[in-house]
Order: sequence, then C-alpha cells, then structure tokens
Amino acid sequence: MYRSNGNYEAFARPMKPEGVDDKSAYIVGSGLAGLAAATFLIRDGQMKGNKIHVLEELALPGGSMDGIWNEQKGYIIRGGREMEPHFETLWDLFRSIPSLENPDASVLDEFYWLNKKDPSYSHGRVIQNQGEELPTEGQLTLTPKAVKELIDLVMTPEKDLGDKKINEVFSDDFLNSNFWLYWSTMFAFEPWASAMEMRRYLMRFCHHIDSLSNLSSLRFTKYNQYESLIQPMIKFLEDKGVQLTYNTHVNNIKVDTSNGTKVATEIDMTTDGKDSTVSLTENDLVFVTNGSITESTTYGDKTHPAPTEHELGSSWQLWENMAKQDKTFGNPDVFCKNIPDANWVISGTITLTDDEAVPYIEKISKKDPHSGSIVTSGPVSIKDSNWLYGYSISRQKHFKRQKDNELVVWVYGLFSDKPGNFVNKKITECTGDELCEEWLYHIGVPTDKIKDIAENHSNTIPAHMPYITSYFMPRKVGDRPLVVPEGSKNLAFIGNFVETERDTVFTTEYSVRTAMEAVYTLLNVDRGVPEVFGSAFDVRTLLRAIYYLDGKQKIEDIKLPFKERLVEKKVMEKIHGTYIEELLKDAHLL
Repeated sequence: MYRSNGNYEAFARPMKPEGVDDKSAYIVGSGLAGLAAATFLIRDGQMKGNKIHVLEELALPGGSMDGIWNEQKGYIIRGGREMEPHFETLWDLFRSIPSLENPDASVLDEFYWLNKKDPSYSHGRVIQNQGEELPTEGQLTLTPKAVKELIDLVMTPEKDLGDKKINEVFSDDFLNSNFWLYWSTMFAFEPWASAMEMRRYLMRFCHHIDSLSNLSSLRFTKYNQYESLIQPMIKFLEDKGVQLTYNTHVNNIKVDTSNGTKVATEIDMTTDGKDSTVSLTENDLVFVTNGSITESTTYGDKTHPAPTEHELGSSWQLWENMAKQDKTFGNPDVFCKNIPDANWVISGTITLTDDEAVPYIEKISKKDPHSGSIVTSGPVSIKDSNWLYGYSISRQKHFKRQKDNELVVWVYGLFSDKPGNFVNKKITECTGDELCEEWLYHIGVPTDKIKDIAENHSNTIPAHMPYITSYFMPRKVGDRPLVVPEGSKNLAFIGNFVETERDTVFTTEYSVRTAMEAVYTLLNVDRGVPEVFGSAFDVRTLLRAIYYLDGKQKIEDIKLPFKERLVEKKVMEKIHGTYIEELLKDAHLL
C-alpha cells in the first residue's frame, strides 16, 4: 500500500489483483468502516460480492452512522457527522455509490449539488444569558501565552505526548479562550482528552481556523446519515451479492502468531443465540472493527432517563480477546475503562410537534427551520451552561417520513457531573422532558412556557452512550493496533480505534481511510490511497492561521520589544516587492 495525491491516481482504475478470485473476506461490523471495506473489495479489489461476508451484532447496519424511527419512542439520532471538502477517501468512496433518489447521480454528486445550493453558515455559533449572542462572537480571544502554547504543542513530536491530557499542556489562558470554546464544542474535546489527538487535529484542520465561528467549512447530508449514506451503500452491496448477517456477535478471532507471522485461523461467533465457528486460511481475509463509541447505548423516554448500567459490549470483548493473543493488537482498556465521570455520555433527540419554540430558534439562527435550508450549520454552544449544553438542527425534514409540522433537534452535554441551570439534576439523571426543558431555557423561552412545551408540544428521547468520546482518551504509541499489524497475512483492523498516520479520529474520513488502507494492503491493490490533506504543510494556510490566531492583527500592529521591532523593520525592507510580501498580503498580515 502506498499513498498518493493528484488527479492521476485519483481517477485511475487499478488492475485486478493477482489471486483475488481465490480469496474471500469476512468483515466484523457493518459501520461505515466495514461497509467501506466491502465496497473497496468489490470496486478496487474486484472481488466477487458473494465472497464477502459482513457480520453485524445489531439487527441493522450503520454502526454509529444512525438515524432511526422507533415505533415506541419516535425519532432517534445519537449524533451528526460534520464533513468537509478534504475528506479525500470519503469522497473517493461515495463517487462510486449510486444515489437512491437520482439514478443518474452518485451520492457524492447529490451531496455536492446540495451543499453548493445550500452552503453551511452559522449565524449563532455561541449563545449565553438565555439566547443572547456572545459579545465576542467571531473573536478567538487568544492571549500571546495561549498562542505560544498552541505552537509548542504542534512542534512537540507525537511520541513525546504519550498519555498526556489537554489540560496538562494548556493553561487557563487557552482553556478560557473562545478558540477552545469553538474547538472543543465543534469536535467534542474535553479538557482531559488526549493531547496527542489535539495536536493531530490542529495540524489536520488548521485550514478551518478562519471559519471556527461560522462553520462555513462544513458540509452536511440532506437527511440523517443513515438514510443519506448508509442506505445507498447497503443497496449497492446487496445488489453485488454481499452477504450481510445480523444479530451476530463475534466472540473471538484466533490468530496463529508463530514463525514471525500473523494468520487468522478461526472466527468464533454467536448468531441468534447459536454458536458457530468458521475455519480460515490465508486466502480468507478478515477485517475487524475493534471497539465502538456507540456500543452499549441505552435509551430513555419523555418520563424516564436513559439507564446508565450497561454491559461492556461485543466489540470491546472481541478486542480484549484478540489483544490477549498479541501485544501488537493494541490495548483496549485504555479506551473503554476509567473514563472520567464528567465526560459527555448523554445526547437527546427532541421532536417538536408544532411551532411553539420556532421564534426562539429563528432569533438565534436567523433562519426559518421549515425552509429546507440547513438551520444551525453545526452546533450552537451555550457558554454559560453547567453541562456545556449544545444543540444542532439539520436540514428539515431530517427524516424522509417526518411530518411537515415536526422539527428534529439534537442536543448534547459535554459535562455530566454538574446540575443543570434550569433543571437541578445531572444530565445523566434527566428524563426526556427535562432535557428539553433545559434546552428551551437556554434558547430564551420564557420560564412559564417551558414545562408546557416540553410535556405537550415535543417528544424527547435521551441516549446514554458510555464510550462516545473514548476515541479521545489519553493514549500512547502502540495502544491502537496498526491497520495491518506487522507480519499479518490475512488480518486487518479498521475503524477509529486503529492507527494510521496524520489523520484524526471521530471522523467519517478516518473510518473510510483505514478500510481503504486495509483492503489495498491485504490485496496488494496497485493504486495509491489518497494522502491526508496537507494543510499543515501549506504556507498560505499557515500564514492565514497566524492572522486569525493573533486576533486578525497585521504584522505592524503586533506589539514587539524594541530589538525585535528593529529586526522586523529590516526584514520587511528585504521582502518588499517580493513573492513573500505577496503571500503576507494574501494572508492579510500586511
């Protein structure tokens, strides 16, 4: 497997890999990574679909890419996916998946047309004081000390950040800034999250620093991610003959690690309560989704909180059983145990059944939520919320079956150890109606109307997700297995708990990238995997980032000591009339 960039490789079709007709594939998990692996096996590996077997523990596919109508509870979404133009492998995948609504278009085509017509732009990124706009909206409010800490983190080698937390490398100067408020609520970082992953994010998404307050860099699907992305993939794979088996718990995959190699030899699984094994040879490729952020999710309803008791879950148990066989298979305990109590674990789906709350939504987002246009363009964060509560309203209808009078709102709280500002409970203790009440309070609904709207004009479903931010647990090199462990002949790991260089977890791109790398490596596909977008290596992006990090100051406005000012003056004289001066002007630094 090798990486590439540019159109030459992006538009090429690889030759059929040698020996592929003698091979088959078993994919554990039907989340985005698993379905992407199946697609790449067919499209680029040219494997017959009927030789591909997807094993899923749930009764439906999609993993964390969800959005369902539950007859007993109503609409449920556990989160949303923020996407951007430089998800190189994601768009490489969806250019090949036909749209369900337009047979002459791909999923990428319809996504591209939609976001051109209805671009993302937030008119109310942060609120406080019951629906008021943040007075410093649009400003990053970073002190020189905080900027230095950012630069120091980026300059630190990844290997030197093992097990370090964000609040161990940043002071209150940084953690009290608008930059951190925007950044943490956009990406779901907690102060105790991995400094190593924070560094990756800074380098991966430095081209978004100028749009943190308006979210104009983001792209969103027409409907929820299950209907817009997963259903078209399932139709494509089923049409190709791929075998999808549900209600199947893979308990263990036995691996022969003798002779310096690794060969998966047996799958031990339980389907609909019946145990079975599958014997494997080197020609049987195995792709394992290890771990899951939505494993063990529980749900409440209007009058009951989501239960907090849960099993470890099949995906974690499988990873634990595999890790016992070889240390290169990673360390699952780092990610699924000792998660801080204050961590984000609760989200809720609010379905408004009339327009009682619409005026307050419109005041903040300055959009009619019934217009069909994307409403909040990502999260609206509530700065003075004890829960650090936030909400997002996507294009409506968010579900194809949604009624015209209904609006679906997703809410989440990043801190779970404090009582709310309106509801005097921890978020983990709240019923659906109470989650709604807290949200209505913060968007400015008069307190005498809150209980009536929550109880009689809406339906809210809480979801408890014990591992939702486990991707970000402090880690060190080796805690995540490589996509294809050294010496492996037929085994690969896929998803966000595996290791590939430079890219960032908690993204759709990471799921697809690891799937592509796994397929290309095990089948020796002769086509480059698109490399991670190199924004951190683009001097134009870096200069623009400096402009915004320094509060949109020009070079001559930045206060420097006398000696440094003299040096600056001489440098500016030297670059006058040169290409460097042009670059600085383009970045607004001159």
